[in-house]
Amino acid sequence: MCSALASVLVNVLWRTLLVTLRAKLRVRGGGHRPLTEVHRIRLRVLPTDIDMLRHLNNGRYLSLFDLGRWDMLERTGLTGVLRARRWYPVVSSETITFRKSLGLWQRFDLETRWIGRDDRALYMEHRAVVGGEVYARAIIRARLLGPGGPVAHDDLFAAVEVPEGLPEVAAWIHDWADASALPSTRRPAPSVWD
Repeated sequence: MCSALASVLVNVLWRTLLVTLRAKLRVRGGGHRPLTEVHRIRLRVLPTDIDMLRHLNNGRYLSLFDLGRWDMLERTGLTGVLRARRWYPVVSSETITFRKSLGLWQRFDLETRWIGRDDRALYMEHRAVVGGEVYARAIIRARLLGPGGPVAHDDLFAAVEVPEGLPEVAAWIHDWADASALPSTRRPAPSVWD
């Protein structure tokens, strides 16, 4: 059991390093890309990604979608900005919808883009796509933190030269974020089942 867990962890670590290296090489070859573009990487379902039904495990999608965020951070130049200012992104909530299964060894494109903001968070969308068809989609709500706490959107947008920031997100995303929110870390959140 421990060796299986170690294998999975190493797999994610190596894939993250490989994606980051490839993104750095793409930046060298073509410069940084705008934050508002759709970013794409090609992935393959590996044996460490599947479950007993021989398709991509539902929990693994979110780990793989992290790879899309690493690629996007590097290719937009955000990695350097974050590191220089000691800022770091944290996911505060996420939701995923599955449409079709991805099987062992199947190749797919992971598409990642920023879809908007509100007064507290930034929102991204990830899609697993095969032949132009969406197999799964996730919406990610994230915040940017730094040594002094939350980073203001204006500070982030000025640092990465995003004109006018990002658009407001759709109403249903606000509803989802509100409905799925837990109390802040400064308030109690007891585990009480009704």
